[in-house]
Amino acid sequence: MSAARPFYRSHVFCCINKRADGHSRGCCESHGASKLRGHLKARVKMLGIEGVRINASQCLDRCELGPTMVIYPEGDWYTYRTTEDLDEILERRILKGEQVERLMLHPEQSEPDEARINGKIGRVAE
Repeated sequence: MSAARPFYRSHVFCCINKRADGHSRGCCESHGASKLRGHLKARVKMLGIEGVRINASQCLDRCELGPTMVIYPEGDWYTYRTTEDLDEILERRILKGEQVERLMLHPEQSEPDEARINGKIGRVAE
């Protein structure tokens, strides 16, 4: 029996969770997550990209790093701040299959690496 092909080539879950103002962990929505997700969804539709689904998600439990997304089937995690960040993820990760290292979230990461996100330094090898 052959392996089944996934229904979506890429399934993107964007956290849009909203917590009370002042919550110690923050939330993705306080960083404009819904509006940013809307941009990504509109770009996929405008470009006619098939086999890619952009979904809203509630808490992905990486609040301090937000806004966050996870892309399946690979399980790659990203943060993003701007529509330009999302366009880069769409172009490089979703369309070309390349990782966007400056925006990737790593399993051990508990704080955002703003210098890396902003392209000022590369990630140090562990």
